Amino acid sequence: MVSISSRSAVAIHALTMLGRWDHSLTSAEIAESLASNPVLVRRILGSLRDVGLVRSTEGRNGGWSLARSAREITLYDAYAAVEAGPILSRHPHPPSAECEVGRNMQKLLEAEFQDAERAMKERLGRTTIAHLVRQVLAGEREVAQRVTN
Repeated sequence: MVSISSRSAVAIHALTMLGRWDHSLTSAEIAESLASNPVLVRRILGSLRDVGLVRSTEGRNGGWSLARSAREITLYDAYAAVEAGPILSRHPHPPSAECEVGRNMQKLLEAEFQDAERAMKERLGRTTIAHLVRQVLAGEREVAQRVTN
């Protein structure tokens, strides 16, 4: 099975945290939620900053915050900021032209992979960080109701 790196999941998690609160968060605070390393989180946040999704502030009350409204940031924006190249891997080198499968496979896979990548882009483009924040809050309300009942 082909998988996308965890960078996308980390980026979406970080953006959702930043969308959840009205104040800046440090990379250590975000890393704690991820049960991850702040250095990895800073690297991901740097990629998000490079494309204008987040901003950082230096100093005592510094940290990271969204550079745009959570309603304007899609999951595809996060994916595109941290992943390089096509979603599905292509042949690392041309297959054998002497083989009937080899000489046809690249063309066949390219069409299929492009369709799959378009579908993923469209699907991730429909969901915003604001939508995820609403889902997080709804999930927390459910937990709170179970605890009080």
